[in-house]
Amino acid sequence: MAYTPHEGHTHTHGANCGHTPVEHEGHTDYLHDGHMHYMHDGHADCHEFANTSRNPDRCTPDHRCDGHETTHVHGPGCGHEAVPHAGHKDYLVGGHLHHPHNGHCDDHGEVSTRITVGGGASL
Repeated sequence: MAYTPHEGHTHTHGANCGHTPVEHEGHTDYLHDGHMHYMHDGHADCHEFANTSRNPDRCTPDHRCDGHETTHVHGPGCGHEAVPHAGHKDYLVGGHLHHPHNGHCDDHGEVSTRITVGGGASL
């Protein structure tokens, strides 16, 4: 997997670091300031969800947005965490990626925020 180190990032992500963990390609990343960080070789790499069958980059104009009012507009400061996905920003709402598009909210698939660690405990 190609990755980009996040230059100047000094926070160490891990269990109970205060950032939302997300399952990504067999490991745990952490949502932080619009980035998805993976701790690797002593630094944070920036990852993003790819356009896949689980997380498609598609228009879904008939999607009913559970988790917020239909008038809600996603963007910086909207109250939902930004998640990098296929070259754009989506927003995490109730375990799904929502993407603002042409006056509606697209469904870009599920994301697991319940990470299982050794012994079967969930974060």
